[in-house]
Amino acid sequence: MTAADQTADEDKPWDEVTPEAARKLLVAAVEAFAERGYHATTTRDIAGRAGMSPAALYIHYKTKEELLHRISRIGHDRALEILSAAYEADGTPTERLAGAVRSFVRWHAGRYTTARVVQYELDALGEAHRAEIIELRRETDAVVRRLLEEGVAAGEFEVPDVPGTAVAVLSLCIDVARWFNTQGRRTPDEVGVFYADLVLRMVGAQKK
Repeated sequence: MTAADQTADEDKPWDEVTPEAARKLLVAAVEAFAERGYHATTTRDIAGRAGMSPAALYIHYKTKEELLHRISRIGHDRALEILSAAYEADGTPTERLAGAVRSFVRWHAGRYTTARVVQYELDALGEAHRAEIIELRRETDAVVRRLLEEGVAAGEFEVPDVPGTAVAVLSLCIDVARWFNTQGRRTPDEVGVFYADLVLRMVGAQKK
């Protein structure tokens, strides 16, 4: 497991992947894809990191692309889950948007190795798998749009372009995975708080 994933180990990432050999291969693939990129990574690289033979990989995953799809599906499901939980929480639109951004950014910072693969290797997926993940991204975008629309309707936000602002908010949060470093001066929680404040300023939220 990478240092990035260790920072958020309290909920034991990839526990949903069984058996243990399949989980170890998936963790190894995340590390390899994040370090070298999908196309530069071979199945031999992944198996070696997991301490297995290349043949062992094909017992659990038919292809390298299937392995990437599994990583991407779990990651996008988790992203949607985080935002949906914030949307459904109690509180005003301002409070729920701040909570959504804090949680979403914290995940992308605390799991930056995983998030880089989940968010930036979409084009390596096959057509059917890519379409599936794009649909999940649409659902994620829709949650943020609903939050913004509710904030506008309540008079809490000033957002003339809800779709464009939703894209901007998600892009801002996701990009944390690209630059976050555990050796930096802010923790994932602190980055989440900082970004929540930025987003509230972006949407013109009225502080009480």
